Amino acid sequence: MKHANIAVFVPHNGCPNQCSFCNQRTISGATKQPSPEDVAAACETAMQGGCEGAYVQLAFFGGSFTAIDRDYMVSLLEAAQPYIKSGFLNGGIRVSTRPDFIDDEVLTLLKKYGVRAIELGAQSMDDRVLVLNQRGHTAQQVESASRLIKAYGFELGLQMMTGLYGCDEDESFRTAERFIALEPDTVRIYPTVVLPGTMLAELYLSGEYKVDTLERTVEICSVLLEKFEQAGINIIRLGLHAQQDVCDGYLAGGYHPALRELCEGEIYYRKIKSALEGKPQGRYDITVSPQEISKAVGQKKKNINRLAQCGYICKVRGDERYKRYELTVTQ
Repeated sequence: MKHANIAVFVPHNGCPNQCSFCNQRTISGATKQPSPEDVAAACETAMQGGCEGAYVQLAFFGGSFTAIDRDYMVSLLEAAQPYIKSGFLNGGIRVSTRPDFIDDEVLTLLKKYGVRAIELGAQSMDDRVLVLNQRGHTAQQVESASRLIKAYGFELGLQMMTGLYGCDEDESFRTAERFIALEPDTVRIYPTVVLPGTMLAELYLSGEYKVDTLERTVEICSVLLEKFEQAGINIIRLGLHAQQDVCDGYLAGGYHPALRELCEGEIYYRKIKSALEGKPQGRYDITVSPQEISKAVGQKKKNINRLAQCGYICKVRGDERYKRYELTVTQ
């Protein structure tokens, strides 16, 4: 079934501190706090936008939903109730929040108003990295909140970042393993992007913080993508949403509007290279699913060119019998 998300941004509302990387205006493009009328208007607009037959979900993103003023939070949830009762929001409501603002009381309230999915901005499972980036919560709070969310029957989503201040690739892989142990339904991976007006921008401009390049980001995130997919966990986002404020305004970091496709191409490169290991240099046919040809070839033929530099002249062709990431190499 096609999924349709109606996104309502609650920019930097409810956050008790300013994280090192955060500039919500640039990330979301939003500065105004949404009203209940804005929620209703978003639903009305979506109803006119051809969502028939889709799994439609209202998503509150951008801040810490369960940390905002309780009356305000309830007013936003109440504005969605007519659309839940009518069956239009057949996927209910999704919210994004902090792990240190989850307890029995708020989960009972969210369930009452039709919230089905809760995403936690965990970012890292290393307490040292969390402190350095002024997150204000611990890895233990992520684990406790995750278990409580699952106990209440909500869909659990976890969000992580790579390349944070004080973080290396091993820390990212350890965070992924601890995420996998919590058995979330979904994960979002956000490589760090240095935005103006943030602590990271100051550290970057002073030379104290070395941000990952796009190439390094693709290497790390492609491994993470493979780890989560092998564990049966759905990656619903990899990289910041492509929008003008981010494209024009970021200072450094692993940003690309098609980051996921780059990472999937990197996975294909590793698989093809492994399949060619020990084979003599020469011409080879690489067979993959027809839908995966562009990824196997790589953006701007990057994979084909890298293989050619190793002495392997490869041509990629499609076969409907192949699934994603399946391939064979023949001479």
